[in-house]
Amino acid sequence: MALLTFPHFSSHFPLLSSHFPSLSFSFPNTRSFSSTRRYCSMKATGTAILWFKHDLRTDDHPALLAASAFPSLVPIYVFDHRILSRFSDETLELVLLAVEDLRKSLKDRGSDLVIRFGNAENVIQQLATEVKATCVFAEQEVEYELRFIIDVVKQRLKSVSVPQGSPRIELWRTPFYDIKDLENLPASYDEFKKLRLSVTTPLQLSVSKLPGAEIELDWGVLPSYDDIKGFLTSNQQKSGEKWSLMKETSAETILRRKVLKSGNNIERSSRFGLTQSRERNGSVFVTQKGNIVGGSTNNVLNALAAYLRYLEGTARDDWQEVHEKVRASESRNGASFIGLFGPALSLGIISRRKVHYEAIKYEKERNAGFLSPFGYSAATIAAAVDAVCSMEWYWLLALKNQKNNHGIHSTRIWKWKGFLIQYSVAGEDGPAILLVHGFGAFWEHYRDNIHGLAESGNRVWAITILGFGKSEKPNVVYTELLWAELLRDFIVDIVGEPVHLVGNSIGGYLVAIVARVWSDLIKSIVLINSAGNVIPRYSFIPLSTIQDRQTSGASWLGSRILVFYLRLRTQELLKKCYPTRVERADDFLISEMLRAVSFLNF
Repeated sequence: MALLTFPHFSSHFPLLSSHFPSLSFSFPNTRSFSSTRRYCSMKATGTAILWFKHDLRTDDHPALLAASAFPSLVPIYVFDHRILSRFSDETLELVLLAVEDLRKSLKDRGSDLVIRFGNAENVIQQLATEVKATCVFAEQEVEYELRFIIDVVKQRLKSVSVPQGSPRIELWRTPFYDIKDLENLPASYDEFKKLRLSVTTPLQLSVSKLPGAEIELDWGVLPSYDDIKGFLTSNQQKSGEKWSLMKETSAETILRRKVLKSGNNIERSSRFGLTQSRERNGSVFVTQKGNIVGGSTNNVLNALAAYLRYLEGTARDDWQEVHEKVRASESRNGASFIGLFGPALSLGIISRRKVHYEAIKYEKERNAGFLSPFGYSAATIAAAVDAVCSMEWYWLLALKNQKNNHGIHSTRIWKWKGFLIQYSVAGEDGPAILLVHGFGAFWEHYRDNIHGLAESGNRVWAITILGFGKSEKPNVVYTELLWAELLRDFIVDIVGEPVHLVGNSIGGYLVAIVARVWSDLIKSIVLINSAGNVIPRYSFIPLSTIQDRQTSGASWLGSRILVFYLRLRTQELLKKCYPTRVERADDFLISEMLRAVSFLNF
């Protein structure tokens, strides 16, 4: 669907007790869930295991509050290479600092954190056997790979025998809205916002002392950054270290080297010891690169307070640093929030509703307790609120799709840089094929091709790239290099072997970039009505400063006019793309594209 040429941009258990009305526990095959659901069919007896994954905090943690009702509690974090391998080096630094703070916070309340390496299902099964666990708490996931791991954990727990029977596994979430039924979730974000649902209040852990373990345990030692990198290297499969290194170097860096004819040194994140020194020096930007907020939950809350108060003067050095980072990362209105706080939110160092709560509290402080119906009084408040509300919407949408995943095509979720990406897969044997859609489309554009290719003896993946369809649409600057890196990481993380890469329209442009920059990932490329500057001797001049990347007023207006135009003429344009088979532009395709275009965020 070649519509336009893109310019170059750089860059199952009710009931613990009635004491926890704010908790939300949901299960894969249930249609309704609520922030008032209570769980655990049996009395809170024996030992509870609390498995931390992407919820690295004690603040606003529903499962920790629930698990505190058990006589014995054993929290655990598992360094599982299948989870860690998805993280950038900088995110790995954040994980280590967050786990360190999580252990400290638990110790302050009389508990501790078990630290283990290995596959989560093996580790949880062994620990459950050792402590005679009666219940395992785990946060609900929408990402396919993590859901699969949780299912395997469930099966392994059936082989563990305790006097009360096999340990139960409780899937929980931190409720943002009190939604009773996902079946009635509106089809678009615009319609969802019109519901004006109230946001639930964050929980406070009311107990000053948590229950300890009933037996002596080897709690484990917090690893260093080098320990983690060595662990990941020893567990690499298929792709090996060479593929891992591909993810550590941006497309822009590679292209800049080609332009400047510089050396080939791989950019690697610096070591964890230097990261620790940044935090000790009082900075909220705790990684060596110093681009993102992290560390403890209190550290993130401090940075959030500074971010929200960007318009206010301050003599505090740490707040001034935040304000400088805002100016440096505000590549478009509100984009600085995701840039600075996105990783901390993705790792659960702070909850989405806690961010919302703090932003609204500050807005009320600025306006004598009043919330204006005409918007927020500061751009940073609007950016924070919009970001977490949007993140919650896409999480709910992904969860709904998982519950209704019974059609001819299976829909899966992959989390990339904290963002939810939708894809489908078919076939069990044969060469790997990855299908990439065009502008304004989504993976379903190939819905009638996927199974034909699979039945011909291929394994087929079709992806909806960031900013399109039902994949997440964060407030970031969208560039061809961003999308190319997404495709690179999808091939490395999900497919796991070189692919035949097929691209339609702008998708053709993107696959050509991937093939040029990371040729080892590609067996062949197929371009269908390709758009963009896919031409020989293409010269890329990297943009070096944030000012170069900032969206001008003219480009902002142009994008809005384009979206308006597409809304009006989607049906006509689609039919032109199928001149010999107009019926292919059917009602499903048109309605889905209109829905997606209604909240494009370029």
